[in-house]
Amino acid sequence: MTVKRFIAGAVCPRCSEMDKIRAWRDDEVEKQYRECISCGYTDEQSTVIQAQPTEIPTRVNTPHSNAPEAEEVVINFIPNPGMTKH
Repeated sequence: MTVKRFIAGAVCPRCSEMDKIRAWRDDEVEKQYRECISCGYTDEQSTVIQAQPTEIPTRVNTPHSNAPEAEEVVINFIPNPGMTKH
């Protein structure tokens, strides 16, 4: 026997009534159902986990192939001799 349970705080997408949605699961057909007792709205979803597609490689998610060609240089800051404030 399938137990149908009400979902607290759920709002029906069709009639916008709160606390009228109940849900249940059927493991034989691997589906999850929900229905509104106010307007008769029904919905079903598969409970089978599908494989996620691989992420498309972009410049953001691919590592840098090499470091930028740059020479290290030490910079010395000299205070401005014309400044009188200390």
